[in-house]
Amino acid sequence: MDALDMGEDLAKVLISEDEIATRLDEMAAEIDRTYAGEEVLLIGVLNGAVMVMADLSRRLHTPVTMDWMAVSSYGSGTRSSGVVRILKDLSTDVHGKHLLIVEDIIDSGLTLSWLVKNLSSREPASLKIATLLRKPEAAQTDLQVDFCGFDIPNEFVIGYGLDFAGRYRNVPFVGTLAPHVYGG
Repeated sequence: MDALDMGEDLAKVLISEDEIATRLDEMAAEIDRTYAGEEVLLIGVLNGAVMVMADLSRRLHTPVTMDWMAVSSYGSGTRSSGVVRILKDLSTDVHGKHLLIVEDIIDSGLTLSWLVKNLSSREPASLKIATLLRKPEAAQTDLQVDFCGFDIPNEFVIGYGLDFAGRYRNVPFVGTLAPHVYGG
């Protein structure tokens, strides 16, 4: 799906496919330097992080394994419901391992903060966070993000794994929707 396929649903492209690819190359190099000589367990947060995790992992030279969690605090709208639920837990014992949580977006940081506490209680060797997008204006925690692709305005965005009511995840860029799509 591209901008033409979206038609009038697309308000604007915020970050292009090429800009994402370039920044993922840079993030992978930073991660490789940080974990030189170590193996890392990448933890993808479903569903949004699928694109980021796939593309980032293929750029890494560091040996990695992967596992997935599904943690939800969103309904079908554009705002967090405030309720955190684990929908799928890890299959891997993380005790003594270097963990890198891979996220698509961090806005309030509340869900991720909860996830960091949960994973820290499992006694990993280290725990760091990588995200493609961060909304500093929306932050409600002092969460340390170790690898960040882009800081973006506090707008609801879609594409590159991010959805609105389950749609638009397969858009290869990050964009905003026209108000008629979400009733704004």
